[in-house]
Amino acid sequence: MDIEKTLLELKPKVDARIEKYIARSASKSYAEFVGGKASFSHDLGAIENAILKPIWNLLDRGGKRWRPALFLFVVEALGKNPDNYLDFAVIPEVVHNGTLMVDDIEDSAELRRGKPCTHKLFGEDVAINAGNAMYYLPLKALSEHKELDNVLLACAYRIYTEEMINLSIGQAMDIWWHKGNTEGLNEDKYLQMCAYKTGTLARMAARMAAVFAGGTKEQEMALGILAERIGVGFQIQDDVLDIALKDRKAFGKSFGNDIKEGKRTLMVVHAMQNAPKEDANRLKEILGMHTSDKKLAEEAIAILEKAGSTEYAKKRANELVENAWNDAADVLPEGSGKEKLHALVEFLLERKR
Repeated sequence: MDIEKTLLELKPKVDARIEKYIARSASKSYAEFVGGKASFSHDLGAIENAILKPIWNLLDRGGKRWRPALFLFVVEALGKNPDNYLDFAVIPEVVHNGTLMVDDIEDSAELRRGKPCTHKLFGEDVAINAGNAMYYLPLKALSEHKELDNVLLACAYRIYTEEMINLSIGQAMDIWWHKGNTEGLNEDKYLQMCAYKTGTLARMAARMAAVFAGGTKEQEMALGILAERIGVGFQIQDDVLDIALKDRKAFGKSFGNDIKEGKRTLMVVHAMQNAPKEDANRLKEILGMHTSDKKLAEEAIAILEKAGSTEYAKKRANELVENAWNDAADVLPEGSGKEKLHALVEFLLERKR
């Protein structure tokens, strides 16, 4: 199965559905759709230039849209027609892009998908507000579908709330560590950070999809864990690509950005515990510099490679996802949805950019 082709074919459908809830330009009808009838008067220029344009500037740059695909494949695997649930599949995708917008400010990042970050183009104040708006605008998909019963809606909102709280905890852990507060940091804490920061939106997609498709609680939990592990594996792979790619333009980020930010990746955690003491201390020193110096970044990467940390991270990511897939596969009926889901898992772990 050519899952990359499937994702490319799905992307315009997802983007068209996003436009249903996040317009490309402001109008009175759209302002009333998202904000209700004005008590006084909407400023359409503000809505368009400080919310809609920054959002679409980021969304139009690409992205794999694998979270909506995950949502739809779960729906199909549970025996429902995914076309009927496309509106809800956009929720985790829009939220994800909102987190990118805000994360780039927190990380002092320069590039996102090969272009200047949103805050570099529109200002930090606009980017923070637009990013936050992306956490809530896609929820219109829930409120606009009046046919949804209250029990299902309550489940969807509960899942959203739980995972958004986890997202904030994961980001807090990441920020705290790259400020140098790493006393007691170990592999399990790192993996939990990934589960919260990156895994939580994938878990949101899978759990919501299971609820909408009428899955059992067992299926919801098994698919949620699988999605979480996919997110963890995706994050580990992202960290590996940050230091491994020679063609930086293909990845769309600055070289060694995690080194510059002083991030504690799984590779760093492994090297700190397994590299010779002198190397471990030097790695910690470089990370504490938050340097943009290419030679220092390459020195840090050489320490990671020497300790076997890159290969260890790849192996660990595969183990986590494969074990979760085996558990999820047991509760899913055979069919095209299950096949697509498995192909997506393999694609995300084997990606090169």
